[in-house]
Amino acid sequence: MKWNTKFNYPKSSRSNEDGLRKYLSGDEKYPSVTSILSLTKSEEDKASLELWKQRVGYKEANRIKTDASRRGTSLHSYIEDYLRGRVNDSFFESNEQHKNMAKVIIENGIKGKLDEIFGMEATLINPNDRYAGTADLIGIYNGNETIIDFKQANRPKKADYIQDYFLQLGAYTLAHNVIYKTNISSGVILLCTVDNLFQDFIIEGPELQMYQNLFLGRLKMFNELKNSA
Repeated sequence: MKWNTKFNYPKSSRSNEDGLRKYLSGDEKYPSVTSILSLTKSEEDKASLELWKQRVGYKEANRIKTDASRRGTSLHSYIEDYLRGRVNDSFFESNEQHKNMAKVIIENGIKGKLDEIFGMEATLINPNDRYAGTADLIGIYNGNETIIDFKQANRPKKADYIQDYFLQLGAYTLAHNVIYKTNISSGVILLCTVDNLFQDFIIEGPELQMYQNLFLGRLKMFNELKNSA
């Protein structure tokens, strides 16, 4: 794989206001994709999350959430270090969970599939629709310009349960196409569980366009909620 800095991705500057993550660009502030999706979850999804917290206990639920966040941060960092050439395969020989999970994604989802890298942890700001986010990886994947997100989980996922992941890809690809006049039509989720099970989810063509439109629907809902507050 090789680096191709054909796009100039801005440095990210973020803040938290009233529980919402916002990206700063000059004098403008843009709500993050994750905040938009979180605020516009369906009542069914909110109820399901609340029932889970009650079942495991709020203290345990918070611990699980914190552990997952730390694990995800470490996993992303290890993959990024590998792709930037800061570490080699021997770096992953120690039997640490985060490293093992990163290696699973690299071996199964990256090697032999990722041809070019345009950017990592790339900030994408859509000034037209007024939102922003950070894409884990952008490049040529399986011969196509693609935006890729890395995910970790406690157990295997079904596509029906990770719709927000696909909506994120819809938001990121739409923003990239608007800003850089590209035609990215492929999004990929590379996921590893704590038991080192690898999963990949690919959305492309009309399916990706559907998630772009669904995200715009959630963005409209978000703006309506904020305007009525």
